[in-house]
Amino acid sequence: MLSLDKSGISQLPTHTQNSHSFLLSHLLLHSLKLQAPEASHAVPTASTSMPLVSPSQQLLLPSSDMPSSVSGNPSASPRIVCCSGSSPSTVTAPGFNGRQDSERREIRLGLPSNRRMVDQTLSLLKDCRLPVERDSPQQHVATIPELPNLQVFFQHSEEIVRNLSSGHLDIGIAGFDTVSECGQGNEDLIIVHDALGYGDCRLCLAIPKTGIYEKINSVKELAQMSQWTEVQPLRVATGFEYLGKKFMQENGLKHVSILTARGPLEATPAIGTADVILTLVSHGTILWDNNLKEIEGGTALESQAVLLASRTSLIQREDVRDTTRMILDKLEAHLKGISHMRVIAYMRGTTVGEVTRRILSQPSLSILQETIIRSVLPIYDGDGEVVTECYEIDSYFPKEALDSTMQQLRAIGGRPIVTAPLLGIFDRETRWQQLLSKLGPQLSVATAQVS
Repeated sequence: MLSLDKSGISQLPTHTQNSHSFLLSHLLLHSLKLQAPEASHAVPTASTSMPLVSPSQQLLLPSSDMPSSVSGNPSASPRIVCCSGSSPSTVTAPGFNGRQDSERREIRLGLPSNRRMVDQTLSLLKDCRLPVERDSPQQHVATIPELPNLQVFFQHSEEIVRNLSSGHLDIGIAGFDTVSECGQGNEDLIIVHDALGYGDCRLCLAIPKTGIYEKINSVKELAQMSQWTEVQPLRVATGFEYLGKKFMQENGLKHVSILTARGPLEATPAIGTADVILTLVSHGTILWDNNLKEIEGGTALESQAVLLASRTSLIQREDVRDTTRMILDKLEAHLKGISHMRVIAYMRGTTVGEVTRRILSQPSLSILQETIIRSVLPIYDGDGEVVTECYEIDSYFPKEALDSTMQQLRAIGGRPIVTAPLLGIFDRETRWQQLLSKLGPQLSVATAQVS
């Protein structure tokens, strides 16, 4: 067998180089011909782009307009693009090679492996009747029996975002903080569901409680301190370099040095390696225990777990669209179900219209959703004549409104009243329709090409 290294035929024995030169030239030509078709697998850049943004969020994108007084890489400075914008743009994620593995047939789902989110992610999927099966917590490749063509990979949230960008994953779950930091500027990253209901935290600025900061209670006051100059800037330790630069710029902190750090940052001001920190906070007790405090206007970002997808995968693969829709449908049904209660009330009335008017007369009962009113039992007098009827009111309402709903139903004659938890509410597919509308033009072209 012949082998080639970087220098072509130099590794061939001298006495065989001449005899094999003709054959090698054909092998090289054949190799080039085999490689040439790979260009056809490149993911085309669509003229209409879909920004990385949820229906209620804005996307942080890099630009070159960051003031030079904020230290760091100027190319990572931010601008803001709203999700409603439809102007064409082309942005390539760092390391994105412009194509996916054309040989891959399975669908890949990335789940966070970090301790802060993994247990809640698995619990949510189990509650949605999509349990993840793996032999041990140390196993990083798993399956979901209900989705036989899907393979699960446990990775750090940063890797999930990057692998979605590069096409090595099709769907993923990560924190919005990580998406905003690592996915900025990537047109191929789509937020499918922006509120999975766990992993809640905030990216906030924390300063020492004592010393020169004792009377500093807001970001505005921090920015006005005379200590910060070009020679001696405010040193900010954070794991969020991009978001940190953007936050400092927006809040008028001109002389800042962003110090990228990993792990617990609470000790850095005490050690003297930083003046303040920009870190993820859930409750704030850790900050307080380490002699740090949050200040007014110091929240850079609110975050929770979000469902992500690769725009290219959704456009090019029908099976990815079907799987994404199924996962989204189950998530939405479960999340709405656990936040509502079912209520069944019985009351006497003459007609459905009369019972409806009584319900609508109570302002707090306007929260009842998808209400069904039906006659279930006629009520007779002593002569056997129907004098009234018993009507059943079947509806659901937000859990936090339980007490007021019960009081209002009783006030209009509702009794007995039965409440029950809901496993899920399969409602209108609002988020899926929003997603399709964003993919619209490119999805239509891709579907037409396949057919």
